[in-house]
Amino acid sequence: MADPALIRSLLAAVDAAPDDVPLRVHVASLLLEADRADEALAHLSRALLADPSSAAARSLMQRALGGPAVPDPPAPAPAPGRAEDPAPPAAEEAGQPDYDWDRAERDLGPIAVPVGDEPGEPAAEVERPRVTLADVAGMEHVKDRLEVAFLGPARDARLREMYGKSLRGGLLLYGPPGCGKTFLARALAGELGAHFISVGLSDVLDMWIGNSEKNLHALFQRARRNTPCVLFLDEVDGLGGARSRATAAMRTTVQQLLSELDGVDTDNEGVFVLAATNAPWDVDAALRRPGRLDRTVLVLPPDEVAREAVLAREFRDRPTEGLDLRRAAARTEGFSGADLAHLAQTAVEEALRDSLRSGTARPVRDGDLKAALRQVRPSTHAWFDGARNVALYANSDGTYDELLAHLKQRRML
Repeated sequence: MADPALIRSLLAAVDAAPDDVPLRVHVASLLLEADRADEALAHLSRALLADPSSAAARSLMQRALGGPAVPDPPAPAPAPGRAEDPAPPAAEEAGQPDYDWDRAERDLGPIAVPVGDEPGEPAAEVERPRVTLADVAGMEHVKDRLEVAFLGPARDARLREMYGKSLRGGLLLYGPPGCGKTFLARALAGELGAHFISVGLSDVLDMWIGNSEKNLHALFQRARRNTPCVLFLDEVDGLGGARSRATAAMRTTVQQLLSELDGVDTDNEGVFVLAATNAPWDVDAALRRPGRLDRTVLVLPPDEVAREAVLAREFRDRPTEGLDLRRAAARTEGFSGADLAHLAQTAVEEALRDSLRSGTARPVRDGDLKAALRQVRPSTHAWFDGARNVALYANSDGTYDELLAHLKQRRML
Protein backbone atom coordinates (compact mmCIF):
# COMPACT_ATOMS: atom_id res chain seq x y z
CA MET A 1 0.00 0.00 0.00
CA ALA A 2 1.38 3.42 -0.99
CA ASP A 3 2.37 5.79 1.80
CA PRO A 4 -0.37 8.49 2.19
CA ALA A 5 2.26 11.07 3.12
CA LEU A 6 4.19 10.34 -0.07
CA ILE A 7 1.00 10.69 -2.11
CA ARG A 8 0.28 14.08 -0.51
CA SER A 9 3.76 15.29 -1.35
CA LEU A 10 3.54 14.11 -4.96
CA LEU A 11 0.09 15.70 -5.35
CA ALA A 12 1.67 18.98 -4.28
CA ALA A 13 4.31 18.43 -6.96
CA VAL A 14 1.53 17.87 -9.54
CA ASP A 15 -0.07 21.17 -8.53
CA ALA A 16 3.28 22.87 -9.12
CA ALA A 17 3.83 21.13 -12.50
CA PRO A 18 0.33 20.35 -13.90
CA ASP A 19 1.64 19.54 -17.42
CA ASP A 20 4.13 16.90 -16.25
CA VAL A 21 2.55 13.76 -17.74
CA PRO A 22 4.98 11.16 -16.26
CA LEU A 23 4.45 12.66 -12.80
CA ARG A 24 0.65 12.49 -13.15
CA VAL A 25 0.84 8.87 -14.32
CA HIS A 26 3.06 7.92 -11.39
CA VAL A 27 0.71 9.62 -8.92
CA ALA A 28 -2.26 7.84 -10.53
CA SER A 29 -0.55 4.46 -10.08
CA LEU A 30 -0.02 5.18 -6.37
CA LEU A 31 -3.64 6.31 -5.98
CA LEU A 32 -4.81 3.04 -7.53
CA GLU A 33 -2.68 1.10 -5.07
CA ALA A 34 -4.33 3.09 -2.27
CA ASP A 35 -7.85 2.22 -3.54
CA ARG A 36 -8.48 5.84 -4.58
CA ALA A 37 -9.61 5.03 -8.11
CA ASP A 38 -11.75 8.16 -8.58
CA GLU A 39 -8.79 10.47 -7.98
CA ALA A 40 -6.57 8.30 -10.18
CA LEU A 41 -9.06 8.56 -13.05
CA ALA A 42 -9.06 12.36 -12.82
CA HIS A 43 -5.27 12.50 -13.12
CA LEU A 44 -5.21 9.97 -15.96
CA SER A 45 -7.79 12.01 -17.84
CA ARG A 46 -5.57 15.10 -17.64
CA ALA A 47 -2.53 13.04 -18.66
CA LEU A 48 -4.29 11.65 -21.74
CA LEU A 49 -5.51 15.08 -22.81
CA ALA A 50 -1.93 16.33 -22.65
CA ASP A 51 -0.45 13.23 -24.29
CA PRO A 52 -3.02 10.90 -25.94
CA SER A 53 -0.21 8.57 -27.04
CA SER A 54 0.92 7.75 -23.48
CA ALA A 55 0.81 3.94 -23.28
CA ALA A 56 1.33 4.01 -19.52
CA ALA A 57 -1.66 6.30 -18.99
CA ARG A 58 -3.89 4.19 -21.25
CA SER A 59 -2.84 0.98 -19.47
CA LEU A 60 -3.60 2.43 -16.05
CA MET A 61 -6.91 3.80 -17.36
CA GLN A 62 -7.98 0.33 -18.44
CA ARG A 63 -6.97 -1.02 -15.05
CA ALA A 64 -8.87 1.72 -13.18
CA LEU A 65 -12.03 1.03 -15.19
CA GLY A 66 -11.78 -2.69 -14.56
CA GLY A 67 -10.64 -3.67 -18.04
CA PRO A 68 -7.57 -5.65 -19.10
CA ALA A 69 -4.33 -3.75 -18.84
CA VAL A 70 -2.66 -2.68 -22.06
CA PRO A 71 0.65 -4.59 -22.28
CA ASP A 72 3.84 -2.58 -22.42
CA PRO A 73 5.62 -2.66 -25.79
CA PRO A 74 8.40 -5.30 -25.93
CA ALA A 75 11.91 -4.04 -25.28
CA PRO A 76 14.09 -3.85 -28.40
CA ALA A 77 16.66 -6.60 -28.87
CA PRO A 78 20.20 -5.56 -27.91
CA ALA A 79 22.64 -4.85 -30.70
CA PRO A 80 25.16 -7.62 -31.48
CA GLY A 81 28.14 -7.55 -29.18
CA ARG A 82 26.39 -5.21 -26.69
CA ALA A 83 24.28 -7.72 -24.75
CA GLU A 84 25.69 -6.47 -21.49
CA ASP A 85 24.24 -2.96 -21.96
CA PRO A 86 20.79 -2.43 -20.42
CA ALA A 87 17.96 -1.50 -22.76
CA PRO A 88 17.13 2.22 -22.67
CA PRO A 89 13.76 3.22 -21.14
CA ALA A 90 10.82 3.39 -23.55
CA ALA A 91 10.32 7.08 -22.82
CA GLU A 92 13.88 7.87 -23.92
CA GLU A 93 13.41 5.90 -27.17
CA ALA A 94 10.42 8.11 -27.93
CA GLY A 95 12.54 11.19 -27.47
CA GLN A 96 11.25 11.97 -23.98
CA PRO A 97 13.66 11.84 -21.00
CA ASP A 98 12.71 9.47 -18.20
CA TYR A 99 11.42 11.19 -15.06
CA ASP A 100 14.05 11.56 -12.34
CA TRP A 101 12.17 10.38 -9.22
CA ASP A 102 15.25 10.64 -7.00
CA ARG A 103 15.65 14.30 -7.89
CA ALA A 104 11.91 14.93 -7.34
CA GLU A 105 12.07 13.45 -3.86
CA ARG A 106 15.14 15.56 -3.06
CA ASP A 107 13.35 18.70 -4.26
CA LEU A 108 10.28 17.90 -2.17
CA GLY A 109 12.40 17.46 0.94
CA PRO A 110 11.62 15.15 3.85
CA ILE A 111 8.03 14.04 4.27
CA ALA A 112 6.51 15.37 7.49
CA VAL A 113 4.97 12.67 9.64
CA PRO A 114 2.62 13.97 12.36
CA VAL A 115 3.88 13.08 15.83
CA GLY A 116 2.86 13.91 19.36
CA ASP A 117 4.17 17.08 20.96
CA GLU A 118 5.41 15.05 23.92
CA PRO A 119 6.62 11.44 24.27
CA GLY A 120 3.75 8.97 24.40
CA GLU A 121 1.14 11.32 22.92
CA PRO A 122 -1.05 10.07 20.05
CA ALA A 123 -0.16 11.41 16.61
CA ALA A 124 -2.67 14.00 15.43
CA GLU A 125 -1.88 16.69 12.93
CA VAL A 126 -2.29 20.32 13.97
CA GLU A 127 -3.40 22.16 10.84
CA ARG A 128 -3.78 25.76 9.76
CA PRO A 129 -6.70 25.50 7.29
CA ARG A 130 -6.77 27.88 4.35
CA VAL A 131 -10.46 27.42 3.59
CA THR A 132 -13.00 29.78 5.15
CA LEU A 133 -16.79 29.93 5.35
CA ALA A 134 -16.75 31.75 2.01
CA ASP A 135 -15.69 28.43 0.47
CA VAL A 136 -18.77 26.70 1.92
CA ALA A 137 -21.65 26.71 -0.55
CA GLY A 138 -25.03 27.41 1.06
CA MET A 139 -25.57 26.44 4.74
CA GLU A 140 -26.52 30.01 5.64
CA HIS A 141 -28.43 28.99 8.79
CA VAL A 142 -25.41 27.01 9.99
CA LYS A 143 -23.11 29.97 9.31
CA ASP A 144 -25.44 32.23 11.32
CA ARG A 145 -25.27 29.87 14.29
CA LEU A 146 -21.49 29.74 14.09
CA GLU A 147 -21.32 33.54 13.89
CA VAL A 148 -23.19 33.93 17.18
CA ALA A 149 -21.56 31.00 18.98
CA PHE A 150 -17.94 31.46 17.93
CA LEU A 151 -17.03 34.01 15.28
CA GLY A 152 -18.62 37.19 16.64
CA PRO A 153 -17.17 36.91 20.18
CA ALA A 154 -13.76 35.91 18.79
CA ARG A 155 -13.58 38.96 16.49
CA ASP A 156 -14.81 41.62 18.93
CA ALA A 157 -13.27 41.63 22.41
CA ARG A 158 -15.48 44.59 23.44
CA LEU A 159 -18.69 42.70 22.73
CA ARG A 160 -17.23 39.61 24.36
CA GLU A 161 -16.59 41.57 27.54
CA MET A 162 -19.94 43.36 27.43
CA TYR A 163 -21.97 40.16 27.16
CA GLY A 164 -19.66 38.02 29.29
CA LYS A 165 -19.13 35.59 26.42
CA SER A 166 -16.15 33.28 26.92
CA LEU A 167 -14.07 31.88 24.07
CA ARG A 168 -15.05 28.33 24.77
CA GLY A 169 -17.99 26.15 23.93
CA GLY A 170 -19.20 23.12 22.09
CA LEU A 171 -21.49 22.53 19.16
CA LEU A 172 -22.86 19.29 17.73
CA LEU A 173 -23.30 19.10 13.96
CA TYR A 174 -25.63 16.36 12.79
CA GLY A 175 -27.33 15.32 9.59
CA PRO A 176 -27.09 12.90 6.67
CA PRO A 177 -23.63 11.61 5.79
CA GLY A 178 -21.64 13.40 3.11
CA CYS A 179 -23.15 16.86 3.63
CA GLY A 180 -19.97 18.67 4.62
CA LYS A 181 -19.79 18.58 8.42
CA THR A 182 -16.03 18.02 8.43
CA PHE A 183 -15.42 20.66 5.76
CA LEU A 184 -17.56 23.12 7.74
CA ALA A 185 -15.50 22.56 10.89
CA ARG A 186 -12.25 23.09 8.97
CA ALA A 187 -13.67 26.26 7.39
CA LEU A 188 -14.58 27.60 10.84
CA ALA A 189 -10.97 27.20 11.93
CA GLY A 190 -9.84 29.01 8.77
CA GLU A 191 -12.32 31.82 9.45
CA LEU A 192 -10.98 32.22 12.98
CA GLY A 193 -7.36 31.94 11.90
CA ALA A 194 -7.18 29.12 14.44
CA HIS A 195 -5.44 25.79 14.57
CA PHE A 196 -7.45 22.71 13.67
CA ILE A 197 -7.17 19.23 15.14
CA SER A 198 -9.36 16.46 13.74
CA VAL A 199 -9.92 13.55 16.12
CA GLY A 200 -11.23 10.22 14.85
CA LEU A 201 -11.97 7.00 16.68
CA SER A 202 -8.58 5.55 15.75
CA ASP A 203 -6.84 8.49 17.46
CA VAL A 204 -8.48 7.68 20.80
CA LEU A 205 -9.61 4.09 21.19
CA ASP A 206 -7.04 1.58 22.37
CA MET A 207 -7.29 -2.08 23.32
CA TRP A 208 -5.41 -1.57 26.61
CA ILE A 209 -7.35 -0.44 29.67
CA GLY A 210 -6.82 3.23 30.45
CA ASN A 211 -5.07 4.12 27.18
CA SER A 212 -8.18 5.51 25.49
CA GLU A 213 -8.71 7.96 28.34
CA LYS A 214 -5.02 8.89 28.25
CA ASN A 215 -5.17 9.51 24.49
CA LEU A 216 -8.26 11.69 24.83
CA HIS A 217 -6.67 13.79 27.56
CA ALA A 218 -3.49 14.21 25.48
CA LEU A 219 -5.47 15.46 22.47
CA PHE A 220 -7.34 18.03 24.55
CA GLN A 221 -4.05 19.13 26.08
CA ARG A 222 -2.62 19.66 22.61
CA ALA A 223 -5.62 21.82 21.68
CA ARG A 224 -5.12 23.89 24.86
CA ARG A 225 -1.46 24.46 24.00
CA ASN A 226 -2.39 25.64 20.48
CA THR A 227 -5.21 28.09 21.22
CA PRO A 228 -7.14 29.43 19.49
CA CYS A 229 -7.96 25.96 18.28
CA VAL A 230 -10.93 24.13 16.79
CA LEU A 231 -10.99 20.57 18.12
CA PHE A 232 -13.16 18.46 15.83
CA LEU A 233 -14.56 15.18 17.19
CA ASP A 234 -15.65 13.10 14.21
CA GLU A 235 -18.18 10.28 14.66
CA VAL A 236 -18.77 11.37 18.24
CA ASP A 237 -21.53 8.78 18.63
CA GLY A 238 -18.78 6.14 18.53
CA LEU A 239 -16.62 8.02 21.02
CA GLY A 240 -19.37 9.31 23.31
CA GLY A 241 -22.22 6.86 22.83
CA ALA A 242 -24.95 6.35 25.40
CA ARG A 243 -23.39 4.80 28.49
CA SER A 244 -26.49 2.75 29.16
CA ARG A 245 -25.64 0.64 26.11
CA ALA A 246 -21.83 0.82 26.34
CA THR A 247 -19.24 -1.60 27.67
CA ALA A 248 -17.43 -0.82 30.91
CA ALA A 249 -14.35 0.36 28.96
CA MET A 250 -16.39 2.68 26.77
CA ARG A 251 -18.24 4.12 29.77
CA THR A 252 -14.96 5.32 31.23
CA THR A 253 -14.01 6.87 27.88
CA VAL A 254 -17.29 8.80 27.80
CA GLN A 255 -16.67 9.91 31.37
CA GLN A 256 -13.23 11.18 30.39
CA LEU A 257 -14.74 13.14 27.51
CA LEU A 258 -17.25 14.75 29.88
CA SER A 259 -14.41 15.71 32.20
CA GLU A 260 -12.36 17.23 29.36
CA LEU A 261 -15.29 19.34 28.21
CA ASP A 262 -16.12 21.01 31.53
CA GLY A 263 -14.28 19.34 34.38
CA VAL A 264 -13.21 21.28 37.47
CA ASP A 265 -9.53 21.11 36.49
CA THR A 266 -9.94 21.95 32.82
CA ASP A 267 -9.39 25.32 31.13
CA ASN A 268 -10.76 25.30 27.61
CA GLU A 269 -10.61 29.04 27.00
CA GLY A 270 -9.88 29.45 23.31
CA VAL A 271 -10.72 25.82 22.50
CA PHE A 272 -13.79 25.48 20.29
CA VAL A 273 -15.12 21.95 20.37
CA LEU A 274 -17.12 20.86 17.34
CA ALA A 275 -18.48 17.35 17.09
CA ALA A 276 -20.14 15.62 14.16
CA THR A 277 -22.44 12.64 13.96
CA ASN A 278 -24.98 11.03 11.68
CA ALA A 279 -26.84 9.66 14.71
CA PRO A 280 -27.25 12.30 17.45
CA TRP A 281 -29.82 10.12 19.19
CA ASP A 282 -27.00 7.67 19.99
CA VAL A 283 -24.87 10.33 21.74
CA ASP A 284 -24.89 10.18 25.54
CA ALA A 285 -27.39 12.72 26.89
CA ALA A 286 -24.84 14.07 29.37
CA LEU A 287 -22.65 15.28 26.47
CA ARG A 288 -25.43 17.61 25.32
CA ARG A 289 -25.98 19.34 28.64
CA PRO A 290 -25.09 23.05 29.12
CA GLY A 291 -21.38 23.74 29.06
CA ARG A 292 -20.60 20.75 26.85
CA LEU A 293 -22.01 20.09 23.36
CA ASP A 294 -24.99 22.21 24.31
CA ARG A 295 -25.85 23.59 20.87
CA THR A 296 -27.12 21.31 18.15
CA VAL A 297 -27.18 22.30 14.46
CA LEU A 298 -28.70 20.34 11.59
CA VAL A 299 -26.51 20.20 8.48
CA LEU A 300 -28.84 19.52 5.54
CA PRO A 301 -28.11 18.49 1.95
CA PRO A 302 -27.18 21.52 -0.20
CA ASP A 303 -29.92 23.60 -1.80
CA GLU A 304 -30.11 24.19 -5.55
CA VAL A 305 -27.73 27.16 -5.62
CA ALA A 306 -25.24 25.28 -3.46
CA ARG A 307 -25.56 22.14 -5.60
CA GLU A 308 -24.64 24.12 -8.71
CA ALA A 309 -21.62 25.55 -6.88
CA VAL A 310 -20.52 22.09 -5.75
CA LEU A 311 -20.79 20.70 -9.28
CA ALA A 312 -18.85 23.68 -10.66
CA ARG A 313 -16.09 22.99 -8.14
CA GLU A 314 -16.01 19.28 -9.02
CA PHE A 315 -15.59 20.01 -12.74
CA ARG A 316 -13.27 22.99 -12.25
CA ASP A 317 -10.02 21.13 -13.00
CA ARG A 318 -11.46 18.74 -15.55
CA PRO A 319 -11.87 19.24 -19.30
CA THR A 320 -15.52 20.07 -20.03
CA GLU A 321 -17.63 21.29 -22.92
CA GLY A 322 -21.20 22.61 -22.82
CA LEU A 323 -22.21 21.35 -19.37
CA ASP A 324 -25.60 22.61 -18.15
CA LEU A 325 -24.88 22.63 -14.43
CA ARG A 326 -27.97 24.66 -13.58
CA ARG A 327 -30.25 22.00 -15.03
CA ALA A 328 -28.27 19.27 -13.28
CA ALA A 329 -28.59 21.13 -9.96
CA ALA A 330 -32.34 21.34 -10.43
CA ARG A 331 -32.52 17.56 -10.93
CA THR A 332 -30.48 16.62 -7.87
CA GLU A 333 -32.81 17.47 -4.99
CA GLY A 334 -31.72 15.56 -1.88
CA PHE A 335 -28.19 14.88 -3.13
CA SER A 336 -25.46 15.29 -0.54
CA GLY A 337 -22.13 16.90 -1.38
CA ALA A 338 -20.61 13.43 -1.61
CA ASP A 339 -23.41 12.33 -3.97
CA LEU A 340 -22.66 15.30 -6.23
CA ALA A 341 -18.95 14.45 -6.26
CA HIS A 342 -19.89 10.89 -7.24
CA LEU A 343 -22.18 12.24 -9.96
CA ALA A 344 -19.34 14.30 -11.43
CA GLN A 345 -16.96 11.34 -11.29
CA THR A 346 -19.51 9.12 -13.04
CA ALA A 347 -19.83 11.70 -15.83
CA VAL A 348 -16.03 11.76 -16.14
CA GLU A 349 -15.97 7.96 -16.43
CA GLU A 350 -18.53 8.14 -19.23
CA ALA A 351 -16.23 10.47 -21.18
CA LEU A 352 -13.17 8.34 -20.40
CA ARG A 353 -14.89 5.16 -21.53
CA ASP A 354 -15.79 6.79 -24.85
CA SER A 355 -12.24 8.15 -25.20
CA LEU A 356 -10.78 4.69 -24.69
CA ARG A 357 -13.08 3.16 -27.30
CA SER A 358 -12.35 5.85 -29.89
CA GLY A 359 -8.68 6.28 -29.07
CA THR A 360 -9.15 10.07 -28.91
CA ALA A 361 -9.39 11.97 -25.65
CA ARG A 362 -12.35 14.33 -25.43
CA PRO A 363 -13.84 16.63 -22.76
CA VAL A 364 -16.79 15.78 -20.53
CA ARG A 365 -20.01 16.84 -22.25
CA ASP A 366 -23.59 17.37 -21.16
CA GLY A 367 -24.58 13.97 -22.51
CA ASP A 368 -22.13 12.35 -20.08
CA LEU A 369 -23.71 14.29 -17.20
CA LYS A 370 -27.21 13.21 -18.28
CA ALA A 371 -26.06 9.58 -18.41
CA ALA A 372 -24.61 9.95 -14.90
CA LEU A 373 -27.91 11.39 -13.62
CA ARG A 374 -29.65 8.20 -14.76
CA GLN A 375 -27.22 6.10 -12.71
CA VAL A 376 -26.67 8.01 -9.45
CA ARG A 377 -29.35 8.29 -6.76
CA PRO A 378 -29.31 10.40 -3.57
CA SER A 379 -28.03 8.61 -0.49
CA THR A 380 -29.80 10.85 2.04
CA HIS A 381 -33.28 9.36 1.77
CA ALA A 382 -32.41 6.39 3.96
CA TRP A 383 -31.13 8.73 6.68
CA PHE A 384 -34.31 10.83 6.65
CA ASP A 385 -36.43 7.68 6.80
CA GLY A 386 -34.64 6.68 10.00
CA ALA A 387 -34.67 10.19 11.47
CA ARG A 388 -38.41 10.69 10.93
CA ASN A 389 -39.48 8.62 13.94
CA VAL A 390 -36.97 10.37 16.19
CA ALA A 391 -38.27 13.80 15.17
CA LEU A 392 -41.86 12.73 15.76
CA TYR A 393 -41.64 10.67 18.94
CA ALA A 394 -38.33 11.50 20.70
CA ASN A 395 -38.32 15.29 20.60
CA SER A 396 -39.68 16.20 24.02
CA ASP A 397 -36.86 18.72 24.67
CA GLY A 398 -37.07 20.33 21.21
CA THR A 399 -33.63 19.13 20.10
CA TYR A 400 -34.96 18.02 16.73
CA ASP A 401 -37.35 20.92 16.02
CA GLU A 402 -35.17 21.99 13.08
CA LEU A 403 -35.30 18.48 11.64
CA LEU A 404 -39.06 18.30 12.15
CA ALA A 405 -39.57 21.63 10.36
CA HIS A 406 -37.47 20.43 7.41
CA LEU A 407 -39.44 17.19 7.13
CA LYS A 408 -42.72 19.12 7.13
CA GLN A 409 -41.44 21.61 4.53
CA ARG A 410 -40.36 18.77 2.24
CA ARG A 411 -43.58 16.86 2.89
CA MET A 412 -41.65 13.89 4.16
CA LEU A 413 -43.95 13.19 7.14
